[in-house]
Amino acid sequence: MISEKRQRCKYVIGDFLSTNIAWLLFNLIRYNWFETTSTFDTLVSFLTSKNVVAGQIIFPLLMLGLYYLSGYYNQVFLKSRLQEFITTSTTSFIGMVVIFFAALFNDINAERAFTYEMMLVLFMTFFFVVYIVRYSITRVATHKIHHREWVFNTLIIGTSNTAEQMEKRLRKMKKSMGFNVIGYVETCEGAFHRDLNLPIYSLEEIADVCVRENVKNIIVIQHRHGIKATMSLVSNLLSLNLPIYISPDLYQLLTSKVRVSNIVGEPLVDISKTEMSQCMLNIKRVSDIMVSLITLIVISPLLLIVALVVKYSSKGPVFYKQRRIGYHKRPFNIYKFRSMYVDAEVSGPALSTLNDPRITPVGRFLRKYRLDELPNFWNVLRGDMSLVGPRPEREYYIKQIMAKAPYYTLIHQVRPGITSWGMVKYGYASDVDGMIERLRYDLLYIENVSLLIDLKILFYTVQTVFTGKGI
Repeated sequence: MISEKRQRCKYVIGDFLSTNIAWLLFNLIRYNWFETTSTFDTLVSFLTSKNVVAGQIIFPLLMLGLYYLSGYYNQVFLKSRLQEFITTSTTSFIGMVVIFFAALFNDINAERAFTYEMMLVLFMTFFFVVYIVRYSITRVATHKIHHREWVFNTLIIGTSNTAEQMEKRLRKMKKSMGFNVIGYVETCEGAFHRDLNLPIYSLEEIADVCVRENVKNIIVIQHRHGIKATMSLVSNLLSLNLPIYISPDLYQLLTSKVRVSNIVGEPLVDISKTEMSQCMLNIKRVSDIMVSLITLIVISPLLLIVALVVKYSSKGPVFYKQRRIGYHKRPFNIYKFRSMYVDAEVSGPALSTLNDPRITPVGRFLRKYRLDELPNFWNVLRGDMSLVGPRPEREYYIKQIMAKAPYYTLIHQVRPGITSWGMVKYGYASDVDGMIERLRYDLLYIENVSLLIDLKILFYTVQTVFTGKGI
């Protein structure tokens, strides 16, 4: 087995060194080919000049930032060669443009062809040097995985004949995908099963098994009791924070969509994550951090005013903390301005209604303009939430929703958000049926998630805040 962190470090170090080499090589070509270094008597004086040395330090770090945003480091095993080529060429082109206008703009010659040649050389140098190193690392890793030198411990959820056939296919594949099945998990108590020649675990001990056996993947076989039971199973497994693979035909039954990316090995779909590209996921997270940080600074006077109003309008704390379920079903504490009287839920959890007597007069105003949710930006900064995503719910209501709509668990593929498509289209729900109705919009969001959709939802959320109503 190989550590994912170690493999990621190989790519990061390889990119850093290759980018340094590429910048040095470009400057060697630049000195000898382009007439931009006449003020320097020797090659050494040029390479040790202030601008060149500064570029040798700054540009590799800049490129590492671009490589991170591209999502190249998210998945470090069994990389797509085509995607690696596209990602490397795209980031090299963007880096070339940035570096050219940041450091080489003064070298522009009156002849346009001269400028284009310099830009082309810069691009080709960065692309080829970086791609050769990446290709070498990827080729070695892929070879070792295909030849079972590197394997990843895997559990198959289910003990049916289908589960046994899945294990046999993975074991007999000509080119391994790295799945090393170490056991099965029984999904029905007291179920009869054949001798599977591998350990059989119970659902109750799966978390301990994953830690003890260093499990990296989970493959789910359709539950013998149908789709509803399968979705409930997937929901319970999401909290393990591991890739959860299912067959394409089962994925189609669960989502009415077909999604297959692997054309060499066993076609499996990772249902634990959304279809959004790794690049967009990274850009979305970086945007969340930047926007939430800036927003918290800008609205700090408003936060202080609201806090004082809440404090002196009714007895109780300024902030309200509540346990919610987030990404991959991980629990977290959501922070809001208190909008209800103290002990409003002394009789147990209850959804608010139109004229809910538990809501304070100030709280009613805060809710109308969504001001009570301003502290959510702190949750976004911490990584509990995103700016846009399905609203997080309490475990108490999730169980009720799952009983009626088991596909609800799919919203845990993404981070919950301050605002969502469901919030701007439907608003607050007063009962479980209303929550399920709102869920339709959140599932549509997950199926069509993109930065453009996020911007549209944010636009309508701002409209909601200033008008005090949804769309």
